[in-house]
Amino acid sequence: MKRVIKTAIIGYGMAGRVFHSPILSSLDGFSLAKIYTTNPESIKAIERLYPDTKVVPDVKEILSDETIELVVIASPNTHHFSLAKEAMSAGKHVVVDKPFTVTSVEADELICFAQKQDKMLSIFQNRRWDSDFKTLKKVIDSGLLGNIVECEIHMDRYRNYIKDRAWREDAIPGSGVLFDLGSHLIDQALTLFGTPSAITADLRMQRQVAKTTDNFELILHYNNLKVTLKSGMLVRAALPHFILLGENGSFVKFGVDVQEEDLKAGFTPLNKVNWGEEPEALYGTICTTANSLDITGKVKSEKGDYREYYANIYDVLVHKDELIVTPQQGRNTIRLIEFAMESNQKKCTVNIAL
Repeated sequence: MKRVIKTAIIGYGMAGRVFHSPILSSLDGFSLAKIYTTNPESIKAIERLYPDTKVVPDVKEILSDETIELVVIASPNTHHFSLAKEAMSAGKHVVVDKPFTVTSVEADELICFAQKQDKMLSIFQNRRWDSDFKTLKKVIDSGLLGNIVECEIHMDRYRNYIKDRAWREDAIPGSGVLFDLGSHLIDQALTLFGTPSAITADLRMQRQVAKTTDNFELILHYNNLKVTLKSGMLVRAALPHFILLGENGSFVKFGVDVQEEDLKAGFTPLNKVNWGEEPEALYGTICTTANSLDITGKVKSEKGDYREYYANIYDVLVHKDELIVTPQQGRNTIRLIEFAMESNQKKCTVNIAL
């Protein structure tokens, strides 16, 4: 029989509710044993969706349970460090929702502590398993565009107000769109191109009601390559998600991976056919030259699947496979955010040494 990893989630906000719970429940290698929350509406939802999962009002009921192997930290960012350390102290392996921590000093301490405790520690960077990101990577790897000279990645929203009880938009450490969506974009850039040599950042509060950064533009400097990462909360018209320029041509992709909206609507990989497949209307466009032929056309999107992240976690814990999303990668993302804040404050390009 397949070994089952008893798992608990701390927090049932958007991350716990939309991503972790439904994805973990879609994999037969995991048993969602407990969820910590004190929100009455969340408790009702969990009891309806996951009747075999126990809701607990105290994190200690998770940490003291010797049968639980894996703890997922889906709490507000300021609690990631302390809860991850407590969980590993209690003998648990840990997945931390992005961003890893709010400072690189905290990240370094957690990495050392995980090594000391001999516990697995990973960051939930599910966007590596987005349909469009997998497609972008495949286009780069294909060589059809030749030497890549520029890449631009957008992840935009339109909301000209602040949600009630939205800690992500409060003036607290680790808040704002740079830590939120920026963590995804930086991780994608590092995955594709490695560490840049320098960064130029522009961080802004564009909405009149903003309390923290709600718009950023980061330019990552590589040898003969420019990578631009952009996100804002006042982008109402659809802009390209990916723009990729090479010596032989270009690739442009509108639209975003369909999994998040499906999860929000209550769909899961267990109740929706063709999970993670984008409609043809969202396919990207390539314009290039290959074997003396000029080519313009659509590129069929790769299939996205967030289950692949947790499938790797399972293989690490059960089969001792190599971890795909490492804590060092999570730490490097936070360090780049710190360099971005330094660049914005000094109004200059900052050299990077991770």
